Amino acid sequence: MSMLLRCRSLLRASHSVRHAATNAQVTDPANTQREVIRRMLYPPNIRSGPSPTGTWRPDVARALQRAIPSVQAHNTVERAWKLYQRHLRKKRDEELQRKFECMRRAMQELEVIDPALFREANRREDPRARSAAEVEMLKTCSNAEKRAIESRVRGLFPREVKVPTDTPSKEGWPHQWKPFNRPL
Repeated sequence: MSMLLRCRSLLRASHSVRHAATNAQVTDPANTQREVIRRMLYPPNIRSGPSPTGTWRPDVARALQRAIPSVQAHNTVERAWKLYQRHLRKKRDEELQRKFECMRRAMQELEVIDPALFREANRREDPRARSAAEVEMLKTCSNAEKRAIESRVRGLFPREVKVPTDTPSKEGWPHQWKPFNRPL
């Protein structure tokens, strides 16, 4: 018991001496804050131990050896993980293929039903391109309106209107909201 008390008192004494020495050297407030944070994250009495947030971990090899005792076991776990990843990738690919096939059939049906709408749906458009009327209109807009118009991607729901939620907002629908006039 007395040995334990002696060790504690020695640790306290060395700890206070160490902090007094570091506090005497530090004069800059930013350095002081940095020093306090460093002391909180890495207390001086466990400097030689592994760091929970750092990269120095001397016990990693021992922990791995305890968890996976042999090279064959390690290789088996690695192969099993890669097999699992391959199954997940295959499932995702099949789901994407199914969605693509549904989209292709829908587009073929749209081409049969309404060729003009099919052409409009497949027309390539540069989102940065501006028509002459739009450029003229942008000259008369305020900066906020310009940013709103330039950041909006054509064909998407206007983000200024309402964020989709499960429950309606307390204010209800913003009936006074009007979209910016964007000539085509």
